Amino acid sequence: MSARELITEHLDLWTGAVTKKSSSGRGSNGKVELTGVKKLRELILELAVRGNLIEQDASDEPAHVLLARLRGERLELEKNKKIKKRRKTNESISVDELTNLPSNWCWSQLGEVAFKLTDGSHNPPKDAGRGLPMLSSQNVNFGKIDFDSPSRYLTVEDFVKEDARTETRPGDILLTIVASLGRAAVVPPEAPQFALQRSVAVISTPINSEFLAYQLIAPQCLDYYDTHGKGTAQKGIYLGKLAVMPIAVPPLEEQNRIVQKVDELMALCDRLEQQTSDQLEAHETLVDTLLGTLTQSENATELADNWARIAAHFDTLFTTEQSIEKLKQTILQLAVMGRLVEQDAGDESLDLLFEKIASEKSAQIKAKSIRKPKPLPEVQKSEQPFPIPENWRYCRLNELGVWGSGATPKRGNAQYYGGGIPWFKSGELYKDFINTSEETITELAVQETSVRMNQPGDVLIAMYGATIGKASILEVKGTTNQAVCACTPWSGISNKFLLLLLKAYRSRFIAMGAGGAQPNISRDKIISTVMGLPPEQEQHRIVQKVDELLALCDQLKERLNQASETRNQLAEAVVEGALN
Repeated sequence: MSARELITEHLDLWTGAVTKKSSSGRGSNGKVELTGVKKLRELILELAVRGNLIEQDASDEPAHVLLARLRGERLELEKNKKIKKRRKTNESISVDELTNLPSNWCWSQLGEVAFKLTDGSHNPPKDAGRGLPMLSSQNVNFGKIDFDSPSRYLTVEDFVKEDARTETRPGDILLTIVASLGRAAVVPPEAPQFALQRSVAVISTPINSEFLAYQLIAPQCLDYYDTHGKGTAQKGIYLGKLAVMPIAVPPLEEQNRIVQKVDELMALCDRLEQQTSDQLEAHETLVDTLLGTLTQSENATELADNWARIAAHFDTLFTTEQSIEKLKQTILQLAVMGRLVEQDAGDESLDLLFEKIASEKSAQIKAKSIRKPKPLPEVQKSEQPFPIPENWRYCRLNELGVWGSGATPKRGNAQYYGGGIPWFKSGELYKDFINTSEETITELAVQETSVRMNQPGDVLIAMYGATIGKASILEVKGTTNQAVCACTPWSGISNKFLLLLLKAYRSRFIAMGAGGAQPNISRDKIISTVMGLPPEQEQHRIVQKVDELLALCDQLKERLNQASETRNQLAEAVVEGALN
């Protein structure tokens, strides 16, 4: 099977094999990586450097003749001091460990086919602010070099000194050798003058530089960097180890044909990737639009019609993890708008509920178990985000319970830590119910500091950084640090309803965040937030319905993940089958 057939006969597999990712990059659609296309690119490179991508031509000059000629050229250049002498090494290639190659190919070493192999400056000069660019590994990507955002700029004088080390010119190969190992690109003819830091190696070769660059990013070389790289925080590979790295060398004419074929197939992958990314983006837009019609419905009839439209295409709409998460968020939004369950005229009125809350609050203030809260302004019409049912009432979160933030006992006092009382941080609010914390504090810490003791059933909400708005229900007595706010709901306020309310409003809390790189929200901002409150009986019906629907969503996601895993395994199997 030809490489083109391998692509075209498995299109659904290459485009359907996707995985969730945490960062964006080439081949991604926001939170999704096109794993199948990535595997296909790796396969193309692996086939290319094994001699399996195109047929061999018996009339080509064999690689052993090419290498013999290169050795002669090297000796002549070294004799005339036009290139540096290659360091002698006792390391040789173990042929038994290498893949079999076509008969007119040879195994060599990078140091043999590279007439220049060095790295950039180990002691770069200060940033001049402007001038000639000095690049680091961050500027070298797969097949591309970024000249517009260098790590620093050099004066002409400093550039001349640094350029004397590498003498990087168009046609040379740049290879990242520190931190992110194994990204390679050929310096284009139109490249500006630039210098390099030590995280980048520069390679000059008399063979086809594009072919060598492709081999340097192929799986075999990537495995070599991983095996022989040193260091922990920033892994790097020494030039001496690079010099003895095995390199497969085909006849020069075949190198040229391989590069042409790889370029053609990578262009196909680019188109495939773009089409798939466009389809995912269009799908995401469609899901957003249709789910938006649910929350924008003005009455029950319109909501039913809009839901029927979604239900008719459910299997084609909710096919990604992201779309299912959006469905879950829409369910929460409908719940807090009063659109998820029907209202019941027999439910106890909110007037009676707030009378009970007022009585409970007054008793606790009288008993001095809580302080009298500062009154907040009444909810204005302009603050109401959407219409709510007639038997609901708009109020502020402050009216639903007693709110208090946590604290951090003095770190220098060892007697405050290691006790039996859980002490939660914002990053630990990652599930609906929590009962264990990474750190604990002592009774002494509770007695001598301002840390608040929260009770089982209290609702916690994070106020800091990327966790803003995340919420959990406490299942044990416990405390929190200052990045978490806690609420003890009044009788008649379901803590589970409050939890889903906070989860539905999370985007609003995030928007309230202030503070730059690590935004935060205050307790005052939380308790001032306006929300719609249903009668107590309806709170419980809403919670039950949300639990049912979210469980169905989780089942759908599980089946989706299983199907995705199967597609990824199939893609892996196709790749392995093509290589064996």
